[in-house]
Amino acid sequence: MLYEKLREYAASGVYPMHMPGHKRNAAALPPGLPYELDITEIYGFDDLHDPHGFLEETAGLAAKLYGSVRAFLLINGSTVGILAAIGALTTRGDKILIAGNCHRSVTNAVSLFGLTPVMLTPETDAASGVACSVDPSSVKSALVKDNRIKLVVVTSPSYEGVVSDISSIARAAHSMDIPLLADSAHGAHLGFSSAFPASAIQAGADVVVMSLHKTLPALTQCSLLHICGERANASEIKRLLSVLQTSSPSYVLLASIDQCLGLLSSDKDRLFKEYERNLMLFDERIMPLKNLRVLCHGTQGTGSAVPSRGYNRNIPLCSAFYDFDPGKLVIVTKNTAKSGVLLADILRNDYKIEIERACAGHAIAMTSICDSTEGFLRLSDALLAVDSRLG
Repeated sequence: MLYEKLREYAASGVYPMHMPGHKRNAAALPPGLPYELDITEIYGFDDLHDPHGFLEETAGLAAKLYGSVRAFLLINGSTVGILAAIGALTTRGDKILIAGNCHRSVTNAVSLFGLTPVMLTPETDAASGVACSVDPSSVKSALVKDNRIKLVVVTSPSYEGVVSDISSIARAAHSMDIPLLADSAHGAHLGFSSAFPASAIQAGADVVVMSLHKTLPALTQCSLLHICGERANASEIKRLLSVLQTSSPSYVLLASIDQCLGLLSSDKDRLFKEYERNLMLFDERIMPLKNLRVLCHGTQGTGSAVPSRGYNRNIPLCSAFYDFDPGKLVIVTKNTAKSGVLLADILRNDYKIEIERACAGHAIAMTSICDSTEGFLRLSDALLAVDSRLG
């Protein structure tokens, strides 16, 4: 693995007459950072922009694990993958179909590549204020109405964990020979357990971009771009990644990608089983909530039931949600005396829990295979305590 190769090289005694300027001299530097592993593209360590060694093997492992045709390693986050994919799949002046709740990298790509956006506005779940799934029939209607649309971009899962029907959206796009790009920045953990929705790769998207660092054990900025079909222009994606991504890639980040994929390859079954047990425990613990609600967890919600996956099989979904990622804990404060922002302050100050995001009507706690049982218990106990004071 790349990490072991870096450790061996650090201990080899080779003197660095090359970048970076810290020269791997840990004795002369403040402690705590892995300077000894931070190298440039020297002999024997491959080239991110034209891999034929270690990095090619890591990219191959990513493709094998996720079931894609080809994978690219990204160390500038999912943002650079989305920019490169949109640029590669369009021509200046094209129209692209995007949902109104897309990431800003999508709108930045529209500006950068001279495209015209056609916006779809997903329905909003009135009970939580969360944007629902993208409706495949709306996608089909938009494509039929405007034949100048050359690309469909859908975010699935969303920041809040809402999953769209990628299979149906892909069929709608492919029926008109239009590629589908799935921004799955928050979905790198999908596809490894039947307790979670299928990944966008499994569902038929042509290009899928995902952030390993958001929901899996990888350092910040570690991501992947997957090519899943013939509609994707792999050579142009590769070219644009070399344009948009740094020419001095961090080997610390690359090693983190390699380690993350290695962990999934060797131990994903155990890790996801434990994750499922922790989520089941959390659901059981929050059953008594009377004022706060956790979207698609506990006993909360209205509408049709989520597809059977064990611990949450009887949890109802808003009818405009196609599916939901149970790893996202969306704590709904709407119609209580607390805002999501105030709840975040209480969790931080009184319970030493820092959550991902807070807004007026809800707060988001993100979980992963690396969360401990103690962490789930601490959050559920805190929510029950806050809830009891709202009655």
